[in-house]
Amino acid sequence: MEPNTPIIRDPQDAGPGPGPEIMAAATLDGNDVYNLANQKLGSIDDIMLDVPRGRIAYAVLSRGGILGMGDKLFAIPWNALTLDTQRKCFVLDIDEQRMKDAEGFDKDNWPRMADVAWATRTHEYYNQAPYW
Repeated sequence: MEPNTPIIRDPQDAGPGPGPEIMAAATLDGNDVYNLANQKLGSIDDIMLDVPRGRIAYAVLSRGGILGMGDKLFAIPWNALTLDTQRKCFVLDIDEQRMKDAEGFDKDNWPRMADVAWATRTHEYYNQAPYW
């Protein structure tokens, strides 16, 4: 995909589940994430729900490591991701270096995602307005 190429969504190409508008969260686990320059940034490891608000808060992007060992994890605001149903991946508008510089965590030391200060910083880093 060339930089700034529009993402084409085909409503008929839904994959497993009832469609691209409503999907089982597990269907998205393992999906690759690319930037606009078509550089692979990682893959979706988990999807975090904001239970009180009934919304998806973050996708957890896994990056680096080998076979799940040594991966660095990143909380990506859900609204920063665009689903490309044709390629069955997500697109995140961020360059490679900015992703490398992002605040991450490891599987044994998750941030307190309910902390408003942390959440605000995270949304600002990815140029997203907080959803709450």
